[in-house]
Amino acid sequence: MEQYKIDRINVLAKKSKTEGLTEEEKQEQAVLRREYIDAVKASLCANLDNTYIVDEKGNKRKLGKN
Repeated sequence: MEQYKIDRINVLAKKSKTEGLTEEEKQEQAVLRREYIDAVKASLCANLDNTYIVDEKGNKRKLGKN
C-alpha cells in the first residue's frame, strides 16, 4: 500500500476524533481501511507461504494450512 494512502487514513482518523467526518469521508475511510487490511493479510500470507518448520532431526517442511 502506498504511503500517501496510509497518511490519508491517519488524517481521516484524526479528523474523525476532533471534528467528525462527512459521509464522503466516511466512505473514503472505509475503502482505505479495507485496502490496508487486505494488504496486511496478503503480506502475512506471503510470509507464511515461505515459512518452514525444522524438526529436531533437521528435516525441513513447509508450514501447512490448518
